[in-house]
Amino acid sequence: MDKKVALITGSSHGIGRATAIEFAKHGYNVIINYVKGEEDATDLNQELEEKYHIEAIVCQADVSDEDQVQNMIETVIKKYGKIDALVNNAGIVYDRAFADIKVDEFKETLNIDVLGAFIVSRAVAPYMRNGAIVNVSSTNGTKTISPDCLDYNIAKIGLQSLTRDLAFQFRPNIRVNAVAPGWVNTRMNDGLDNL
Repeated sequence: MDKKVALITGSSHGIGRATAIEFAKHGYNVIINYVKGEEDATDLNQELEEKYHIEAIVCQADVSDEDQVQNMIETVIKKYGKIDALVNNAGIVYDRAFADIKVDEFKETLNIDVLGAFIVSRAVAPYMRNGAIVNVSSTNGTKTISPDCLDYNIAKIGLQSLTRDLAFQFRPNIRVNAVAPGWVNTRMNDGLDNL
């Protein structure tokens, strides 16, 4: 029987990396997506293949760029012909006070954290049968933990709304859910207080 295939965006480090490892432990072939951190992605690829005896491929793509996402999906489909699971994990935050955050920074957070999940989900859906999409939100999407991450808070609220809408759009063949982790000690949170 063919192994299932999982695509995890932003999976070269942090929550995405841990998620990729979990899928590999369960016998999935894994697509490791990254924008920066090629060395981390390549190291993870090697670890997954050697330790869990699955296939892993590395795909560089900015999830907020439709063309790059389409190229990534075409690469995956050419190799496997399907995608069984998608984890929209890619995300950024600027952690600036309201008066200090720049409009371009705010837009970038929304583009990656929300629009990116929309773009990747739409690109994957035609190749998914009885699959699952999981959007990685945050407790910041349910309450204001720190007003100094206004961009992130709003993006995660938007991601939760997108999750509900996609669940309706893709039913009954694709399940769509969100998870909302609290503070996690990852590279993205370096230098931030554990609130």
